[in-house]
Order: sequence, then structure tokens, then C-alpha cells
Amino acid sequence: MHYLDNAATTRVADEVIEVITDTLRKHYANASALYTPAADSENLLEDSRAAVASALGCAPGEVLFTASGSEGNNIALWGAAFARRNWAKDIVVTGYEHASLTRPCEQLGALGYTVKVVKPTAEGRVTPQMLADAVGPHTALVAAIHVNNETGALLDAAELVKLVKAKNARTAVHIDGVQAFMKIPVDVRRLGVDSYTVVGHKIHAPKGIGALYLRKGYHIEPPYLGGKQEQGLRPGTENLAYAAGFAKAVELLRPTLAARYEKAKALNAGLREQLAARDGFVLNSPALEYCSPYILNFSIPGLRSETVLHYLELKKQVYVSSASACGKGAASHTLQAMGLAAARIDGALRVSFCADTQQEDLDALLEGLDEAAAKLARAKRK
Repeated sequence: MHYLDNAATTRVADEVIEVITDTLRKHYANASALYTPAADSENLLEDSRAAVASALGCAPGEVLFTASGSEGNNIALWGAAFARRNWAKDIVVTGYEHASLTRPCEQLGALGYTVKVVKPTAEGRVTPQMLADAVGPHTALVAAIHVNNETGALLDAAELVKLVKAKNARTAVHIDGVQAFMKIPVDVRRLGVDSYTVVGHKIHAPKGIGALYLRKGYHIEPPYLGGKQEQGLRPGTENLAYAAGFAKAVELLRPTLAARYEKAKALNAGLREQLAARDGFVLNSPALEYCSPYILNFSIPGLRSETVLHYLELKKQVYVSSASACGKGAASHTLQAMGLAAARIDGALRVSFCADTQQEDLDALLEGLDEAAAKLARAKRK
């Protein structure tokens, strides 16, 4: 099996599974209760929060646990918009955001906000200046993805914050860091962002746990109503076992961040070279210097990505994706925002790496692509 869809989700690490299992057995008391077993649960929850906060470069009190990256983005977006509704009427967002930002923006637009969408260039980039140029005196929020989940395009978040705050100090800046956390260096204090979303299942923790950084002193209004858990911003009994598992995944990955980055960069560069040497193959990701090395998007115009995807699975046990997993097979909105031709969008594939990815996985991919291109092209001519 050659699993190359790590941007969709990753295999849960064995050590993480052990921590989760142990926590479910030993720490079943509700962390909000007032007896000794509950205090033990609360201590573990806060230790887990501290581990995630340390990896983000912030204080534990600036981190709240969520159920997913989508939930974190929704809390940040709705909370910022509600808190600024008395003076703000605009929201600025890139044209290739994850659906957990684009769909709330659509709803806020229906409620009277003006949503300014900054589309990427044909090369797949959105620069900080492009976003800052859309900021005005009534801009409540700028929301942008740190690493695009389909192409890997990288945003200079620190430069974005600098430019936005210089233009309007009251404008909030939220960054979706789901594809960046524990893959590229992230220090939210140095970035200067007001809020930042991360998630567990992209870094070998389970689905169902994430975290949201909220800068100390930064105010949002709670989009949910309920108990006082997670500073009253994300009510509901905390998922202690998964929070502990998330913290364990962070602990495992932190010491190897630089080495893993260099490995992914080498694999990405090699695959780019191999694809560029093949007739009819075209890269959709920006140049590697403007990308996270963990994602590479390319097309085989004239061949449907879904057809190639299934060929790779059946013949080579190679698993890639055609777009974001959240799109359920729909055409890539990122490539559409880039203004690419329909045939190129229809033939797009995304390959995404993790620390487990080996050259043999990419060799199997290339072998499968060559076979698929040849066989499917012959079938098409008949």
C-alpha cells in the first residue's frame, strides 16, 4: 500500500493510540467535576493544552480545544464578525479558502457583510499585499489559509499581519493553519495573528480533536451557548482522551520538524522533476519556494482525475486524491479560482506526504501514472 493522501488525513500513531486507550481507561471522570478523579482529569487536560500551546509558541490560556479545524475556523470567523458588528461591515478572504471559511463568509454576506474575495494568481499565489489592498476602515476581519490544502501554496502570515494592522489596527487577522502546524515552523506570537486554527488528524492524532489559538486580549463573541468549558467559547464536555492523544502527537513530531521538512522537500522536488519530464503532465502548485513541500498538485489534461485515481488504486495500491477530501469529489474550487482551463481542472491530482512517505511510494505512483496515461489514452482513441 502506498498512501499519498496525508493532506486529507494521516495514520494515527501507535503511541497516540496507546495514550488515548490509557486515558479512556483511567481518566473517565469529567474534568469539570469537583472530586479527586475529576481533578486528575483536569490536570491531564491542562497538561495536554500546555503541550499544544508550547508547540504554537503561546501560553496555555490562549488555546482552546475544538472538535475539528472546521469548528475552529467557524468559531474564529463568527466570533470576530459578531464582536465587530457595531462598526465593521467588510470581511476579506482569499479565493481558495477551505469550505469552513468560505461557507460562513457566504452566510455573513447574507446577513449584510460585504465579503471581498481576493483570488489567487494563475500560478496559485495570494500575496499579503493583495489581501491588505482590500482592507478598509470598516474591515472586521481578514481570514486566510497558511498552507493551501490543495496546492500547498504558502502565505507569509507575518507579513500579512504587518500590512493589515498598518492599514487598520482594529481589523482582526485569522489564519487557518491546519496544513501548516507541525510541518513548517509556526510561532503565533512571532506571526502576530489574532487567531490560528490547528487540528490533530493531519499530524497522526485522531479525527475529532483540534485547537484554536486566541491571542491574549483579543475579543470574540461566543458563537455557541452552553457551559463554561473552554473559556465559554466552545461549551460541552471536553474530549480528554483525544486531547491527550493530540498532545502526544505533538510531542512525537516536535523534535523532527526540521528533518521531516527537508525530507518532504527532497521528495517533492524529485517528483516535480519526474512529472515535468513527462509529456502532457503539468504542475498546478506554485514553485517549491512558495509552497509547503508536503503537497503537490498536478494535472494530466485530457484524462479525468477520477479515472486515473481509481486506476492507481486498483492496479498499484497507490492512494491519492483529486481535490480536497471535504469536496466529496467535486471539482477543485482552488484551481477554479486560479482560472485554470476546465480540462486541467478535470485532470488534477493531489499528492501529499508525511514522515512515513518513502521514495518507493513515489516510484509506484510514477509507474502507475505512466501505465494509466498509456492505457487510458489508447482506450480513448478506440
